[in-house]
Amino acid sequence: MTSPSPNVWQQVIALDARYNAYRTPNNSQFRTQYIRRRSQLLRENAKKTDPSIRKQYLRIRSQLLAQRYGPVSEVSSIRSTSIRGSALHLDKTDSSSDTKNEFLSRRSSLGPSQVVPTYQAEASRAMAGGKSVSENYAFAGMHHIFDDNIGFAATSVKFANDERSLLAYSSMSGVISICELQPEPVVKVTLRGHLDGVTDFSWSLSNDLIVSVSLDSTLKLWETTSGKCLRHIPSSLVGMENCAIHCCLFQPVNNNMVVLGNNSGQITVINISTGKSRKGASGKLSSAVLSMAFDSSGKILWVGSEKGTVTSFTFDLATGQLRKGHQMVISAGNPLTCIQARSWMSREARDPSVLVNVTANMLCLYRVIDDRGMLQHKRSFPIKHSKHLVRSMFCPLMSFRQGACVVSGSEDMCVCFFDIERNHKPCVNKLQGHSSPVIDVSFNYDESMLASCDTEGMVIVWKREQ
Repeated sequence: MTSPSPNVWQQVIALDARYNAYRTPNNSQFRTQYIRRRSQLLRENAKKTDPSIRKQYLRIRSQLLAQRYGPVSEVSSIRSTSIRGSALHLDKTDSSSDTKNEFLSRRSSLGPSQVVPTYQAEASRAMAGGKSVSENYAFAGMHHIFDDNIGFAATSVKFANDERSLLAYSSMSGVISICELQPEPVVKVTLRGHLDGVTDFSWSLSNDLIVSVSLDSTLKLWETTSGKCLRHIPSSLVGMENCAIHCCLFQPVNNNMVVLGNNSGQITVINISTGKSRKGASGKLSSAVLSMAFDSSGKILWVGSEKGTVTSFTFDLATGQLRKGHQMVISAGNPLTCIQARSWMSREARDPSVLVNVTANMLCLYRVIDDRGMLQHKRSFPIKHSKHLVRSMFCPLMSFRQGACVVSGSEDMCVCFFDIERNHKPCVNKLQGHSSPVIDVSFNYDESMLASCDTEGMVIVWKREQ
């Protein structure tokens, strides 16, 4: 029997993960268990199945999931997908022809550049209790403070995928700590092995792996339950210069691939099963790579540089090859310390969007306007940011709120929340508690907790008011 394609089972689990939010919306634990079990079964059977059968299975499952839950929006058809998806959900959730007709008349009265209101969004706002954006992002206080790395600047903090209380954070001590926040906050596993500060890390879709990069010019792959280092990859082994690596990402559709960017402006795609990079799976910028983000389909990669440019690349899912799309000057000479992408903002604001932290005291929001990653500026928000590698994120439950929010670290020692749909006074909240610049922020999937970290190494977990 021929050996199976190594990435097909990864694509199957990625497909399931993309639709996972629709499964048992009131039981997050079941969703997490479902994905973990699916990952386990697919791994175990990967070598037993003919690759042509597995690929056929992937196509059929994709069609079935799309029929059951609706198509996932693509960058190449932003408007048409948004309207088609709204109508599909309406057909399934509302049998009243009067309601449908009213919706259709409202939709037809909107211009091509206006947002499309849906009854699904109104139902979601009712689920949120009719609260304002400011009320939704009010916090009851600090749930816990982790200070085990005090004295070493924290570099990143990230909740695991689809997890409420599993958190990891990294620092310049060269250590990554994996914590469980409930029932009692505790550091479960410590990942030690880097010889210098950890600059970035990324969770795999099933949360069983973490990939990390460091100032020591290496990439490491870790097993999250045991803390065991499964793979150690020096830069020289994959054709990169021996210098600091600033960012890394699992490919969202194929977790067997990892992308990293270094201080020399090099971008490389690595197959973590083999520890090698393929021909054509690389790119080059004119200055240090500080930030990266994929779109939800995994077909577009945006890369932020030290010189203030964003370069888009199209990503070949089969080979891992990169092809340069657009180069855009965001803020000449000002480093771009974070890029975050989201395929839709809310049910009222469906444009695929990109969030960029700029060391010019700005947090910038862009809309994606073509299938090669061209960005169009939408608006900017003022934050204190001129020196450190400050990061931000889209709030995960923005589709269930009126308005859409983003949250960012700031050098004024605050965590800042902005409503992107509000023109007047868009800052809806600031959390104060850090005693040094806030570097990174991360919400868990249901927004019940927010984690933030600072340049003194302190990690604060905030609990939102119910």
